[in-house]
Amino acid sequence: MRVLLSALAAIALSACASLSDRASASLAAPGLEGTRWGLVVTTMDGRELIAIRPNERFSPASNTKLFTVAAAFHRLGDLTVPDPAMGTSVRLEAREGRPPDIVLVGGGDAMLIDAADCERDCLSDLADAVVANGITRIGAIIADDQLYPHQPWGYGWSQEDMIKRSGEPVSALTVNNNETMVVVRPAATASQPAIVEWLEPTPWFPLLSDIETIEAIEGNEAGITVERVAKSSAIRVYGRVLAGGAAVNVPVAVDDPARVAALRFQRLLAERGVEMGAVIAGYRRDVTSADTDTKPRPHVIERQGVELARLVPPPLIEDVTFLMKQSQNLHAELLLRRLGLIEGGGSTEDGLSVVNAMLTEARAERFSWDFADGSGMSIYNRVTPRMVANFLRWTSQQTWGEAFRATLPVGGVDGTLRRRFAGTSLEGRISAKTGTLAGVNALSGFMTTRSGQTLIFSAFANDRPPGADSTIVALDATLVEIAETN
Repeated sequence: MRVLLSALAAIALSACASLSDRASASLAAPGLEGTRWGLVVTTMDGRELIAIRPNERFSPASNTKLFTVAAAFHRLGDLTVPDPAMGTSVRLEAREGRPPDIVLVGGGDAMLIDAADCERDCLSDLADAVVANGITRIGAIIADDQLYPHQPWGYGWSQEDMIKRSGEPVSALTVNNNETMVVVRPAATASQPAIVEWLEPTPWFPLLSDIETIEAIEGNEAGITVERVAKSSAIRVYGRVLAGGAAVNVPVAVDDPARVAALRFQRLLAERGVEMGAVIAGYRRDVTSADTDTKPRPHVIERQGVELARLVPPPLIEDVTFLMKQSQNLHAELLLRRLGLIEGGGSTEDGLSVVNAMLTEARAERFSWDFADGSGMSIYNRVTPRMVANFLRWTSQQTWGEAFRATLPVGGVDGTLRRRFAGTSLEGRISAKTGTLAGVNALSGFMTTRSGQTLIFSAFANDRPPGADSTIVALDATLVEIAETN
């Protein structure tokens, strides 16, 4: 019997090696020299079919979100039930000798909206509540952003990303994804300056423009760059646009979310006839006690007065589905802070402790992961393909496994995979999380083969040299080949 088992194991190893060799050859496409590949494919019962650098550590990019969202399913209970504690609220605080202050209190809701066509979770509803309470004059608007420590960006994020949509700062008081738009309107003829202005009527920050309008002839390329001016809140927009072209909306991440939220609320109240004074943003600063062996403790100003209204955000399942389908970094970071409130003060570190505990419970080997954020923007995140594949198998064995899998983008159908796998045998038959950083592509999830078998896979391309071809074409073709031959 022992001889038979050894023989079967040898056959299995030989088959795995053969499949791995074929997959390696498929991934080694011309133009991708220097790229480091990792790939593990297993059956749902854990049998390993392909193992390419299975225990090497790779940058996962947004595959990091798999672990943040899984921890939410694992620890936050029923995500389909709305949580009023997450809702943004407005309070009235009396002040001796002057009109009362209005306090806008952030509850960590990632989906709060300020827009004319808003239908739910609307900042305007809180402004209506102020007026409905007969308030016509206030002293100041205070934006209370104390629920989480003031950690607007993750450890290991690139500076150039911090003004982009991918680097929106984290805040318990988040409105419109902490993002606004700059509009660039090319001049009708070349050599005239383009018109650059904020899309919204309120100028959040000074805007410096250096956009050249050029002729629309062959060889002339347009390009717009946005950056923050050092030691300033000003935004600089520069580049070139084609004469007579269409207006371009450029997303810009705001760098002071609570203050911008208060300015938005100020505008809404002013439109309703409320007189008011200053706008104040209040952040939580964690302080270290005299005993250096203890953790930092939150320094929080307790809010007084009366709560006038509180919004009830949509169920968290809607947010986690959105963040996974669209790979929304800010929402993932807010979810990580939410996890951090379970046993801590809501910091990044507290949230990562929950993720780490889950991975320990899933029996992941400790060398196989390191996380510095919840979204995958950090250059310090690392995972091994084998750990990710085994973890996905573990999620499928949990009571919430099916709901978790439903949040993943579907090939050729939706989210970040809507344009991938279309017209192949994996269209509608692969559910996976993408990941993209400079020199990095990742894809991990589940796929159904031509024979109807479900496979788990985790694939990483790291260290792609600048100027090299995209790794996505080679990766997708390899997965399709695996699906068609199993």
